[in-house]
Amino acid sequence: MSMSYNFIKFTCKKEDICSAISNVSKAVSQKSPIAALEGIKVRLEENSLELTGYDLEIGIITSVECTSECGSDGECRGEWILNSRLFSEITRRMPSEYINYEIDENLNMKIFGGQAEYQISAISAQEYPAIPEFENDRGVSVSQTVLKSMIDQSNYAVSLNDSKPVLTGELFDIENGSFNMVAVDGFRLAIRHEKQSSQENFYFVVPSKALLEASRLLKDDAEKECEIFVNTKHVVFSVNGCRIFARLLEGDFVKYKNSIPNTFKTEITVNTRELIHCLERCSLILSEKNKAPVKCCFENDQIRVSCRTAVGSFDDAVPAQINGENIVIGFNNKFLLDSLRAADSDLVKIQMNEPNKAVKIIPPDGDSFTFIIMPIQIRG
Repeated sequence: MSMSYNFIKFTCKKEDICSAISNVSKAVSQKSPIAALEGIKVRLEENSLELTGYDLEIGIITSVECTSECGSDGECRGEWILNSRLFSEITRRMPSEYINYEIDENLNMKIFGGQAEYQISAISAQEYPAIPEFENDRGVSVSQTVLKSMIDQSNYAVSLNDSKPVLTGELFDIENGSFNMVAVDGFRLAIRHEKQSSQENFYFVVPSKALLEASRLLKDDAEKECEIFVNTKHVVFSVNGCRIFARLLEGDFVKYKNSIPNTFKTEITVNTRELIHCLERCSLILSEKNKAPVKCCFENDQIRVSCRTAVGSFDDAVPAQINGENIVIGFNNKFLLDSLRAADSDLVKIQMNEPNKAVKIIPPDGDSFTFIIMPIQIRG
């Protein structure tokens, strides 16, 4: 959009614009060959100021109310790009409740409030890459509390390895009134399940970064639901006045339902917090330099946890209810801890077959989550 004006003035409430800058800056590129992407695009339309952060993978757009004075052409509109860090810091440190902005045709911006005044340079919005066009044609609405829980309880199992990009995101599998959010990294699998009233079926993979940003904006006590719109290439989360959009990840996701064990020889019921504390004590002798499997012996109504590294050894036990055969199995301590921390129940059930077969962790009642961990062979 080309602009022709002498100058435009607008005023924002400091609290509102600080919040908006904080939200969109999470999607601003830290280092990009396109200089414009290291800034926030600011678009004024009458009494609404729209802010955009975009790094070509995910984008966040939000708006704040403002009061504006028109340029000489009578139009109260314009768009510019401002350095993200500078815009944020200046706005945050302004001493007044309201902040005034004034920009001229050469993209010189004055920012003033109280006795403080800054002059900074903006750059042309024509250098900003086009935001993907999006028709809100197919979508689903989810409670903010539920969606936040689903993301937070499954994201730990997303792959950090770029060799298979599709696994660096989470699968949204919505079908026949069932909603599964799935993450897998080759060593573990997390499935978070909820009932869903959607009449349509969906199957798409969202980058982990976009989900973490969505989780940050979701509110546990919000009345309005989060609206999710999807097309063949992009997904948009519309939540609390913000729109988070992301390019969907392409590729074949793991056929995760085939990875879930349906039978077990041993089932343990244990206090989640007690086992977490035990494994946290064990982690004190483990590090990147000193790696070793954690040996878990399930017998005599207890879980005996032991480990030996170059630093020293550890031995502890927690009470548990054990049904079935006794079993000794080795785990990656972090993987087991991540799964238990993601569980939102006081008790968990751990189901096992053989020392070299996948282990399943589920809630004591219901099917809200299913966590799968591959064991580690114990030598000696």
